Amino acid sequence: MKRLEMSGIYKAFNDIPVLKDVHLTVEAGEVHALLGENGAGKSTLMNVLTGVYRRDAGKILFDGKELNNTSVKQTEQQGIAFVHQELNLFNDLLVYENIFLGKEYTNKFGKLDKKRMKDEAKKLFAELEVEIDPDEKVEELTPSQKQLLEISKALFFNAKLLILDEPTTSLNNQEIDHLFRIIRRLKEKGTSFIFISHKMPEIFEIADRYTVLMNGTFIGEGNIADTNPEAITKMMVGSNYNAEENYQTRACGDTILEIKNFTGHGFKNVNLDVKKGEIVGMTGLQGSGSSELLQGIFGVTRADGGAIHVNGENVPLHSIHKAMKHKIAMLPANRKENSVIADMSLLENMYLAEHTLSAKQFQISKKKEEDKFAKYKKLLNVKAQNSADPITSLSGGNQQKVFLARWLNTEAEILLLDNPTQGIDVGAKAEIYKLILELAESGKTILINTLEIPELQKVADRCAVFYDGELVKMLKHEEINEETVMMYSTNALNAGEER
Repeated sequence: MKRLEMSGIYKAFNDIPVLKDVHLTVEAGEVHALLGENGAGKSTLMNVLTGVYRRDAGKILFDGKELNNTSVKQTEQQGIAFVHQELNLFNDLLVYENIFLGKEYTNKFGKLDKKRMKDEAKKLFAELEVEIDPDEKVEELTPSQKQLLEISKALFFNAKLLILDEPTTSLNNQEIDHLFRIIRRLKEKGTSFIFISHKMPEIFEIADRYTVLMNGTFIGEGNIADTNPEAITKMMVGSNYNAEENYQTRACGDTILEIKNFTGHGFKNVNLDVKKGEIVGMTGLQGSGSSELLQGIFGVTRADGGAIHVNGENVPLHSIHKAMKHKIAMLPANRKENSVIADMSLLENMYLAEHTLSAKQFQISKKKEEDKFAKYKKLLNVKAQNSADPITSLSGGNQQKVFLARWLNTEAEILLLDNPTQGIDVGAKAEIYKLILELAESGKTILINTLEIPELQKVADRCAVFYDGELVKMLKHEEINEETVMMYSTNALNAGEER
């Protein structure tokens, strides 16, 4: 039985077509992967489906009933729920308040029935085997708990079709397995899913069928069982696809960064020396200490002990400004919360960090800043029309390049990259890998934290594996593989050997 049929969908903004004769069919009880690079039209198509945008032409059937000019609320009432990559939760409300927002239960006196809402939330979490307290404030939840809360919220109101946009971005391997168990259980009950992801292993593990879009057009569809990751990637990227490995050995300079017995929030007794021009990968299960270490180095969180030296000079702890003065820069995880200044232009987003270092200057020279923007736009291949455009007008990959330019503009020598390809498509990822290697070749020293082992295989000279806040193993480039990393990151191997 067909749950969803979208046919001949057209959509244009300011007479510029962004969807051209797009087709999508999803069966009942199916996980359907919707694939394509950033800017391919996936989000626009889903916004048309859910009533955010009105289509210019085409037809949408849901459970055999045609949907015409429906609002977001009406599509939710039909049983369509959209769990966005950028979560739509209110951090200052409690968990149960987020679930029932706009749909609150009231008693016979018209007052909020808080007990009933809490009880229903507890029941829902128990059914989904999700450990979240309905009375907890959302801002206190971990990123993975927020993701599961968003999904739980959609399921509570009996969604027949769930659109999951990059749902595993904030989840570790165990949490991904848990999410996939929930999806499979709901599939058996007839729930359908549109699964949007750039992670090929996950697509081939959970999806039944796929549809590929490119530049707003329908490229193809089929059964996952009848294809392979390389074939799908070629469909997504087209003639730009290059399956070659990025990594090449190169000479590194003298030691530039020394971390001695460093202890802080989420990590302890870390010792690490890094050479000029070296790329050191960092990984482990979420919360293992690798991301926390980068935050400690940059002064985001307070250190409890140890020392950091750059070029032999001591770096004062817990001061972002002093870390920047020592030419350390950090590209943080969660682009939306920690990097994007939505009200500022591309130019302003780029020069923001440098002007905290040169704050004594009375004026900002727009010409100088425009010249620097043009330089980094060319260097990093930023696809943007005008420096005055808002940062939100760019795709995730191009936003990340602007933020990389933000830190290169400070003349930083040590770059701390925390999950730099989060939510970025396969083509943009390849560009980021190439940039990282080129920056290292030019003498920049890079620490890159990621849960994606193939990323480290493409760029890292060494890989530091973390478990329970400690650096338990340092791997050479040729030793980096999924199995070895997982054995150390789960403490399955005795990592007490020489590191």
